[in-house]
Amino acid sequence: MMFTGFPDETFEFFEGLAADNSRSYWQANKHVYDACVAGPLRALFGELEEEFGEAKLFRPYRDVRFAKDKSPYKTHLGGLVDGYYFGVDAGGITCAGGFSAQEPDRLARYRAAVTAPASGLALEEILAALTAEGLRIEHFDAVKTRPRGVPADHPRVDLMRYKMMYCGTGWPPEDWVTTAEAADRVRATWRLLTPLVTWGRTHLGDPEGKRFG
Repeated sequence: MMFTGFPDETFEFFEGLAADNSRSYWQANKHVYDACVAGPLRALFGELEEEFGEAKLFRPYRDVRFAKDKSPYKTHLGGLVDGYYFGVDAGGITCAGGFSAQEPDRLARYRAAVTAPASGLALEEILAALTAEGLRIEHFDAVKTRPRGVPADHPRVDLMRYKMMYCGTGWPPEDWVTTAEAADRVRATWRLLTPLVTWGRTHLGDPEGKRFG
């Protein structure tokens, strides 16, 4: 299937799902999901696969076993390609890339790499370059205080507090999003993010699970 963009029905589907997150809505609009959400996503990732690798698409069903919100379906959908992310929801499309250091062994390697002068400075320079390109830096699972044993005056003490880091950008459903140009935008953004993804792979190891990196 050739990627031709995300039609208006893609975003209308998610708008409707946000308003009525029910099995009845899902069943009534499953054909829209297949044709305008899952289909374009698979086609987009297929077009990018040769350069970036095979994608892992997220399931549309929420894991509600331990959640207070029992809504059965996700109001966004996307996938990962070894540290690169793409997603779509009612508000438009999102592009990002980065890495996760949530597992203890990966967190230890991440903090060691941030502490080391060469690799730590390289990460700072990568983040500065991405910011200069207009990409947003996001952090998750930050510890409230600096890690044990890290001096308060360490030049990268703030970076050591994070267990997940990614940079990204997004666009509303403008006209070009409904065309094949969307693939060109995603490709260009992922290329900008390659130094950050590569830094994570180099210093933390191969990506694991469904997290960034």
